[in-house]
Amino acid sequence: MARYEMLNNVEHRDVRILTQRSADTGDAVQYAVTFPLELRRAQAHYPIFFQKDANTGQFFPIILLGFEKGENLFLGPEGWEPPYVPMSILRGPFLIGYQANAEHADGRQAVITIDMESPLLTSAEDGQPLFLEHGGSTPYLENLTELLEDIQLGLELNASFVEALSDNDLIESVTMSITLKNDAERQLLGLYTINEDRLNELDDAVVASLHKAGHMQSIFMIMASHSHFRAMIDRRNAQLPESAANLG
Repeated sequence: MARYEMLNNVEHRDVRILTQRSADTGDAVQYAVTFPLELRRAQAHYPIFFQKDANTGQFFPIILLGFEKGENLFLGPEGWEPPYVPMSILRGPFLIGYQANAEHADGRQAVITIDMESPLLTSAEDGQPLFLEHGGSTPYLENLTELLEDIQLGLELNASFVEALSDNDLIESVTMSITLKNDAERQLLGLYTINEDRLNELDDAVVASLHKAGHMQSIFMIMASHSHFRAMIDRRNAQLPESAANLG
């Protein structure tokens, strides 16, 4: 169970972070939340869909990594295989949190928090240190801070992107069915994508508005990313024993 603490250079001065990607360090996940500002890079390697938050009913874009819970088809024996690792994976055990601060307009201040129960925390020399000897931030922590700021911005962009799609009825449910080489069948439920028919029916003014807001590029990136779904099936088939193809 996660246990977050506000990061500081006293209590966490000796904490190091493992940067190797593996199932043991929490990377065996079926999907990763993504954001408009990384879609160009993500769509080059992964299929992108939407899911719906069961509590709020809000949609959010995801990078699909596997066909079932706990399966990451892009994670191999040597680590993460594609050259681009999603931002929400790279953040590791860190999140943006908030503490009360009367000097800020909304009465709170953003801070970095760290999950002290994360398997990425280590004291081994091969881990990345967070703080310098005299308390300053290491280059790793500085880069991480920028990443967390980008993720925070990404969450805001997700909200406006999804709102624009919902307002124009551009999100539709989709069921992805696959058949593996051993004839096993899988169905992926709970995924959503762009309604292409509805997209093609939009009038010019709406298209212009979406384009001006930067949403059309994100729409096209998501649609183009679906070409990687076939490659995911190939990855899953490659994991099956050769004899599996001959089983009835």
